[in-house]
Amino acid sequence: MIVPNVSLGGCAGVASALCAAAAAADRHPGGGSHRSTLTPTGNLVVAVCLGFIGTLGLTNNLLVLVLFCRYKILRSPINLLLMNISVSDLLVCVLGTPFSFLASAHGRWLIGRGGCVWYGFANSLFGIVSLISLAVLSYERYCTMVVPAEADSSDYWKVFLGIAVSWVYSLVWTLPPLFGWSRYGPEGPGTTCSVDWTGRTANNTSYIICLFVFCLIVPFLVIVFCYGKLLCAIRQVGGINVTTSRRREQRVLFMVVIMVVCYLLCWLPYGIMALLASFGPPGLITPEASIIPSVLAKTSTVINPVIYVFMNKQFYRCFQALLRCETPRRGSSLRSSSKVAAKVVRGPAGSSPRRTNDCLFMVASLGQPADSIPQLDPSFEATNDITRGPSSDINKPVVLVAHFDG
Repeated sequence: MIVPNVSLGGCAGVASALCAAAAAADRHPGGGSHRSTLTPTGNLVVAVCLGFIGTLGLTNNLLVLVLFCRYKILRSPINLLLMNISVSDLLVCVLGTPFSFLASAHGRWLIGRGGCVWYGFANSLFGIVSLISLAVLSYERYCTMVVPAEADSSDYWKVFLGIAVSWVYSLVWTLPPLFGWSRYGPEGPGTTCSVDWTGRTANNTSYIICLFVFCLIVPFLVIVFCYGKLLCAIRQVGGINVTTSRRREQRVLFMVVIMVVCYLLCWLPYGIMALLASFGPPGLITPEASIIPSVLAKTSTVINPVIYVFMNKQFYRCFQALLRCETPRRGSSLRSSSKVAAKVVRGPAGSSPRRTNDCLFMVASLGQPADSIPQLDPSFEATNDITRGPSSDINKPVVLVAHFDG
């Protein structure tokens, strides 16, 4: 429960830490129900932006959850990771954005010092969960490509483990300010709260460096590495159908570029602003300038569902079906499996030179089922199983066909 004034009596556990942090804010200049340093017009503009972001983010993420709950066909391991991202973004829209919106609309922070500490903790927690989930998602897709295996029930446990890791990892980095390693307090013009970026003590500086490295740089490097490897694998498709492979490669390249650019657009300005406020000359980052990166970071709650869900053919088909009140149209990627189906085929004697050799057609399906494998010519017949030991055909040509479903 958020209250304007927090008493240190009757606090226990994490609640005690919140109370202690609020007491620290009491002793810190600028704590409490501080007024915004923006002009009334500036506060109005920020309020409109936050209202738009909060409404659209709430709608998008709720729609994602509705689709996931309504259509069983979407309940695959990889889609559970997408749900985790949507849940964390939805919590930001429900438990964070409304308070900063009201503060901007009224020109001052409205829910007191305890509310400021809660707001800083909750937004940091959910934001880092979203970032780590994006990294886990990219790693899962990378593993799908390089570790072919049959789908089984253990896939769900692995995904549940990834989801648990994202929350525990976030708690590891958001709880310390409640217990004395840095602190949560007013941010920017005074209508939002976050980690104290302006404190110049060794205690505060060490926390900010760790937060920047482990919660922004590391997830970004994981995303770039995994999707880069994925793109390199898809470039190898050209041996079967040049036109199709180029089209697929361009689509995946577009998706990867959009993911990386939006990640940087949402979070890099905020990270740079925090570093400049922490290590730059005093007054370098004005309160008015700091509000822009803060608003950009919140736009991730709107962008994530669009990129990772509505650009996904599975969810898009189900979204169309929901609007039309009908059964989803079946397509090559409607049913999801985040594992690999593999088949080895041999061409009959007398066929073209391209078919005289044994070819391994490994279909790495990211978000696509095994039954989406293109049908082979009837003259082909299965002769080997890749799970068996090596044979004299080991040096025969290998072709990788990778399907990437946004």
